[in-house]
Amino acid sequence: MSNTTHHCAPRPLAWAMVSLLLGFLPGLAQAGDVYVIVNDKVHITADDLKDVFTGTKTSADGIKLVPIDNSAAQADFLAKVVKLDAAKYANLWAKKGFREGISPPSVRGSDAEVIANVKSQPGAVGYVSKAPPDVKVLQKF
Repeated sequence: MSNTTHHCAPRPLAWAMVSLLLGFLPGLAQAGDVYVIVNDKVHITADDLKDVFTGTKTSADGIKLVPIDNSAAQADFLAKVVKLDAAKYANLWAKKGFREGISPPSVRGSDAEVIANVKSQPGAVGYVSKAPPDVKVLQKF
C-alpha cells in the first residue's frame, strides 16, 4: 500500500460559482435607499453631486462645498451616484491628493454623525440611509 495522499484539484466551475456568489453578497447586504442631504446654505442640484464628491466642484454661490462620506451608506452612494466602487473612489482621491493637493471628503461612521455635520457646517453635503425630518434632502437615490 502506498502512503501518498491524493489531492483533488479544485473544480473551476465550483470556484467560479463561489466567487460569483461572494461577489454579489456585499452588494445585496448593503442595498438600500440613499438620501443626499445638504446644509440650508447649499444650492446645488443632483447633477452636481458626482462632481462634488470627486473634487471637481468645490464651491457654489460663493460657499465652499464640504462633502462628507458616510461609511455606513458609502457602497450604495458610490454605486448609485458616483458610479465607482470603493477601490476606484479611493484611487481617484489618492491621485487628486498627490496631483492637486486636495483632501478627500471626511468620513463619518453613521447617519447621525453625517446629519450633525451637515446641520452645523455651511457648505456641507452628505448622504444617509433614512430621510431625516429636520435636514434639507436634495435627492433620494
